[in-house]
Amino acid sequence: MAVSSAPIQHQRNRLRFARRCFIAVLVSVVLLGLVGLTAVRRDSADLLQPESLLELLIWSGFVLVVVIALVGVYSVMADFVFWEGWMRGLPDPSRLFPEEISQASIHRHYLVYLDGIHQSEECHPPKVTEFLECLDGAIAEDTLLVKGIEAYTITNVGLRSTTFAGWFWQRLFSLQEHHPNGLVRLICAFSVQANNVIKVGISSDRRYGPVMNYELALKIARRLGVMGFHPSHAARVVLVGYSGGGEMAIGTAEILQQLCRVPVQVITVCGVFSGNGSLDAIEDVAMVVGSRDPVAALGRIAYPGRLPFLFLSNWNRWQRLHPLHRYPIEGMSHNGFTGPFSVTFRGAVVNAICRELERFSLKA
Repeated sequence: MAVSSAPIQHQRNRLRFARRCFIAVLVSVVLLGLVGLTAVRRDSADLLQPESLLELLIWSGFVLVVVIALVGVYSVMADFVFWEGWMRGLPDPSRLFPEEISQASIHRHYLVYLDGIHQSEECHPPKVTEFLECLDGAIAEDTLLVKGIEAYTITNVGLRSTTFAGWFWQRLFSLQEHHPNGLVRLICAFSVQANNVIKVGISSDRRYGPVMNYELALKIARRLGVMGFHPSHAARVVLVGYSGGGEMAIGTAEILQQLCRVPVQVITVCGVFSGNGSLDAIEDVAMVVGSRDPVAALGRIAYPGRLPFLFLSNWNRWQRLHPLHRYPIEGMSHNGFTGPFSVTFRGAVVNAICRELERFSLKA
């Protein structure tokens, strides 16, 4: 049945107008920042006065609030642009994998790693790369580790290569890496983190989360197809999410299970997640937690649906029907020299993940 193009054209016009407003506000913020830096350089001696310091803090806070708002608008707008099919459309889920395969893959289990909010590219930071190499060497031969998935963009690329705003992120990364002013580098790094934090918040939202979670599930399913996955031969898919990647994994799990037509298992490492995602069809969720991890503990407070006394919440209803497996690691924190990617605790985290994989295999 043909669909009228008038509503889509109207939405495109609205999007173009929103993009113009976005760029105008962004340019205004940059100009205000330049004016502020000029004033700071000209009157640097006056910064020692308490009144000047207070004024500088107020202006800096104002700029940060505007930047966060702009990044949030971009995040939501980009997701719905993709959902409307303006970026080559959404594929038919039934055609993600061919009906017949010429040669079956040697891998029956697929371990998909989703990084935390620090990720800005398809590649991972050095410590995370070393951790993944250690994990890859510890898993069974019939298990394939899938890495390099950017969980905070709608296409299979990093922020630097996104279709609508790649130019903006490229400039931002350049300033973050090379600008001589430390405050400018800090604001640029904060903007990248803010984009990813907002994506985690969108994923946990019951209204807009399903849109972004479907997009991420589709991205993972496509990558699995490239890696040789096929529902007729595979046994399961395991999502391993670190920090905010835990929210992305839980929010995506049930949709990915429908797309791939095999059981999906979730393992969070220092996970920060809401538990709002649809988990009715997911049987296994495990948590690797550190005894000195304040970020994961704060995440539980930020998402009150995980508190035990709210027994009607989505997360607590799931726990009453399914066992939640916890792997506590004494002394481990969220990141840094005592985090899960540190030399001290890397082996313990890998062992916990492998124990959970073996437990699932024995049950199956």
